[in-house]
Amino acid sequence: MRNFTGTGRLLTLGLRRSRIMLVVWVYALVAYAASTAYGFKTLYDTPASLRDFVAGINGNGAAVAMYGRIHVAGSIGGITAWRMAAIGGLLVGVMSVLLVIRHTRGDEEAGRLELVGAGVVGRRAPLTAGLLVGVVANVALAVVTALALIIIGLPAAGAFATGLAWTIPGLCFTAVAGVAAQVAETAQGARAIALAAVGVAYLLRAVGEAGRVAWLSWVTPIGWAEQVRAFGAERWWVVALGPVAALILAVVAYALVERRDLGAGLLAARTGPAGAAPYLGGPLGLAWRLQRGALLAWLAGFAVYGAAVGGILKGIGDLVKDSSSMRDILARMGGRQSLEDSYAAAMMGIIGMIAAAYAVQVVLRMRAEETAQRLEPLLATPVRRVRWSIGHLLFAVAGPVLLLAVAGLTAGLADGLRVHDLGGQVPRLLGAALVQAPAAWVAAAIAMLLFGAAPRLAPAAWGVLGVFLLLGQLGPVLRLSQVVMDLSPFTHVPKLPGGEASATPLLALAVVAAAITAAGLTGLRRRDIG
Repeated sequence: MRNFTGTGRLLTLGLRRSRIMLVVWVYALVAYAASTAYGFKTLYDTPASLRDFVAGINGNGAAVAMYGRIHVAGSIGGITAWRMAAIGGLLVGVMSVLLVIRHTRGDEEAGRLELVGAGVVGRRAPLTAGLLVGVVANVALAVVTALALIIIGLPAAGAFATGLAWTIPGLCFTAVAGVAAQVAETAQGARAIALAAVGVAYLLRAVGEAGRVAWLSWVTPIGWAEQVRAFGAERWWVVALGPVAALILAVVAYALVERRDLGAGLLAARTGPAGAAPYLGGPLGLAWRLQRGALLAWLAGFAVYGAAVGGILKGIGDLVKDSSSMRDILARMGGRQSLEDSYAAAMMGIIGMIAAAYAVQVVLRMRAEETAQRLEPLLATPVRRVRWSIGHLLFAVAGPVLLLAVAGLTAGLADGLRVHDLGGQVPRLLGAALVQAPAAWVAAAIAMLLFGAAPRLAPAAWGVLGVFLLLGQLGPVLRLSQVVMDLSPFTHVPKLPGGEASATPLLALAVVAAAITAAGLTGLRRRDIG
C-alpha cells in the first residue's frame, strides 16, 4: 500500500485547485439537463405532439446521427434522456479528460509532481488522486442531475438512471485520460490523445445509429449511455459497464506508470529541428505555434456540427408542426421568418456561442503561459506585453471568423445538396454564421479584461459565457424580459437567414469589444506579472 501513500491529501488538494472548474462544469451540465427537461415539458404537452416529434426525429437520418434514436417514446422523461445521452455524454467525456490530465500529466509537466514526490508520497498516489478527482466530479454530476430532474417533476427512477447514464462515458474517459497521461510526454499531447478517443467514440456511435449498425453503438461508452433506456424499462446492468471498463483501463494506467520515468512518457517527444523556424522570431509566430493544434481540432468539430445542422434543416417543419409553443420559441430565438429560417438562425446563434468558447480559450491561454512562468522570461527580451498579447488576440479575433465560416459552409453544403440549391443555400447560411463573430469577440474581450485587470478572476470568463448561453437557451423558454435578454451580446445579432440584415448592431458590438479589449491591455501594462 506504500505506492498509494498520500493519495488522500493529493485528492483534497486536487479538489481544492479545481473547485471553480468543477463547479462550472457541473453547473453547466445540470443546467443543460434541467432546461432540456423543462423545455420538452412545456413544448410537448399532448400525446399527439410528442408522438409526432418522436416520429420526425427517428425519420431524420441527420438528427439520429447527431442525437441518437429515441427508444423510449411515450414520455417527456424518455425524450429528455434521449437528448442528454449523446451530446451530454460527449461533454461529460471532455470534462473528465480535462480534469484528469490537469492533475496528472499537467502537474508532472509543470514540475509540481517532482516536488510532491520528494515527500512521503507513493508512486501511484498522483495518478490515483487524479482519477479520483474525475470520479468525484462524475458522481456529483449524476446526483445533482437526478435531483434537478426530480424537482422538475420527472419520476425518480428514471431521473437517477439518466444521471447514472452520464457516469458511463464520464468514468470511462476518466480512465482513458489516465492512460493517455502515461503515454504522452506533454499535457497537450495527453489531452489530444484522450479527446481524440472521445471524438472517435461519438462518431462510432453516430455511424451505428444512423446506419442501423447496432453493434457499433455497443463498442463506445457514449453508446452505452443511450442503451440505459431511462424512463422506460431501465437497463440498470448497462450502468455497470462504465465502472468495469474504467477499472480495466485504470489497471492499464497503473501498469504503465511503473514502466516510465517521472517526467517522461512512453511515447518520447519528437526531436525538434536544430534551428527554430523563421516564423518563431516574433510573438505572432509563437502564438501560432501554441494555438494551431486547438484551432485545427475546433475546425474539425465545427465542420461536423455545421453539416449536422444543415442536414436536419429540411425536415424541421415536420418535427415542430404540431407544437405551437416550439414554433413560438424558435421565433423568439431565430426571428419570425419561415420555420426553417427561424431554426437555422437559432442554430447559428448556438454555433456563435461555441465559437465564443474558442475565443475565450485563446485568451485564457495567455494566463496559462503566465502561471507556468513562461511569460516572464519572454518579457525579459525586447518583446513588450502588449505586442505579445496582440499575437494571441489575433487568434481570438480571426479564429471565430474562420470557425463560423467553416460551420456556415458545411451547413450550406448539406442543406443545399438536400434541396438541390447549393448556389442559394451556401451564401445564406454562410452569412448567417459569420454575423455571430462580433458577439464572440465581446466574450473574448471580457476574458481579456479579466486577464489584464484581475488575472486571478480570469477563469470567471467561462461563467460569463455560461450566462450568455443560458440566456440564449432558457430565455425564450422562460419568456424573460427583453431587458434581461439584452445582457447577452448574441441577442443583438441580426436573425439570419431570413431576418433583416443590418450592419449597425454588428459595428456596435465590434466597438464594444475593442473598447473592453483596450481596457484589458491597459490593465496588463500596469499590473505585475506572475
